[in-house]
Amino acid sequence: MSVTYIDAIHQAMEELLEEDPLVFIYGEDIAGKFGGAFKATKGLADRFPDRVRNAPISEDAIMGMAIGAAIGGLHPIVEMQFADFGTLALNQMGNNAGAHFFRTGLPVNVTMRMPCGGTPGGGPFHSQSVEALFAHYPGVHVFTPATVADAYFMLKQAVQIPDPVVFMENKFLYRWLKADTWLEDEPLPVGRARIAREGEHATVVAFSAMVPEALKAAHDLAEQSGYELEVVDLRSVKPLDTDTILASVARTARLLVVSEDFPWGGVASEVVSRVVAQGMHLLDAPPLRLTSKESPIPYHPDLWRAHRPSSSTIAEAARYLISL
Repeated sequence: MSVTYIDAIHQAMEELLEEDPLVFIYGEDIAGKFGGAFKATKGLADRFPDRVRNAPISEDAIMGMAIGAAIGGLHPIVEMQFADFGTLALNQMGNNAGAHFFRTGLPVNVTMRMPCGGTPGGGPFHSQSVEALFAHYPGVHVFTPATVADAYFMLKQAVQIPDPVVFMENKFLYRWLKADTWLEDEPLPVGRARIAREGEHATVVAFSAMVPEALKAAHDLAEQSGYELEVVDLRSVKPLDTDTILASVARTARLLVVSEDFPWGGVASEVVSRVVAQGMHLLDAPPLRLTSKESPIPYHPDLWRAHRPSSSTIAEAARYLISL
């Protein structure tokens, strides 16, 4: 039976509640009949009424409470309704959770689930990809799963890490991405990227919802032009697996980095910077970035699709890169 990306997240949380009595889930409208804005926690409060609890509408307070609970030895999972609103907890996650081990030597085991990225009609306040903001802070892990298996395994791994984890769940993947044999996969170690498709003509580094777009671009380009793209799925942007990226660039000699985020100061910039600093001699052409436009995200579905990278624009950029 096919399982969706959000089903895998739900199953991971249900199993964590069963297996670990220190786990509890806290967020806005996640309990009761509503079950969260995207229904990720639907039904969990019926089974675990004392450990799946509604929170006040204050992201800053939610994260502050979770940090206190984690310092006290619990393993909180908090849900932000939208990653855009999670920025209101940036101070708590970055300055408090991220720095706590440095100051005290004590762990802060807190996982913040963040529905991120765009969907048609979401507009500028419910569609942003803010992973780079949280990745900026030392001590904070940022996971960006792009497969059903990673949505399940990486959430379970996140709760076992003694450091704070921002778990970026792409809303576009929630019910669109499905898999049949996902539980048969072996989980990769935390911080390890994967080669999602092998190729020889250019490396495409992507994460989150851009991985399926990059894979479709690779398929289309192979059929149309005979070019074979190697697609690297980062899986997490903090830690960032520079070794796997450099090894891929050594095979292809070309680099295209794709991100749904805005161009300034993003993960794509960090990847390009590392490759230039450590592997400039491997490149036969300048590295390229492909990101969303530098503007607020449009409401209209057609404008939204034109705003972000797609399989067609990835294929076009890769074709240009290979021609250099």
